[in-house]
Amino acid sequence: MSKFIIGLTGGIGSGKSTVANLFAELGIELIDADIIAREVVAPHSPALNEIVTHFGSVVLNQDSSLNRKALREKVFQDPVSRIWLENLLHPLIRKEIIRQSLSAQSPYCIAVIPLLKSREDYPILNRVLVVDAPESIQIARIQQRDQVDEAQAKAIIAAQMPRFDRLKLADDVMINDGHIAGLKREVERLHQQYLNLIK
Repeated sequence: MSKFIIGLTGGIGSGKSTVANLFAELGIELIDADIIAREVVAPHSPALNEIVTHFGSVVLNQDSSLNRKALREKVFQDPVSRIWLENLLHPLIRKEIIRQSLSAQSPYCIAVIPLLKSREDYPILNRVLVVDAPESIQIARIQQRDQVDEAQAKAIIAAQMPRFDRLKLADDVMINDGHIAGLKREVERLHQQYLNLIK
């Protein structure tokens, strides 16, 4: 069981997955909130049924899976709906992250939590690592990944937790400006730091 749990977070397009995968290459187990978020809304799951009741069948694909694009469009247009959705999903995701973290076998584990808003939500975390990137790089990454225009990419960033508030959560900050060699060195440095902390 991992006695030491790192919460890894960062804004959209900051490169959280890249950083997480570099830790995984060093043998560290990852618990990924995005994967869990997909699992809790699997076809015919209680959570997906509630989402369909709330938003209508327009948020379903033909195979009864969640149409993420349709749901995203609805919640970004309506802050009340976004809060409703977060209140439904976040407790389910949090419970599963905690369960998986407590059963991890590596010396420490990393819980990748894009929407980490407060330490109080995850009292099991020993440290928080924030991956940060210049906004221009975030916008370019979002446009490339999600095939959206610049205005929509900026709207997605604006809907997230402000950068200043996210950085206040951090014990460690990693700048990801696209230079993979430097990022790898920083991951190796932090890996050693975390191992030293748990000795």
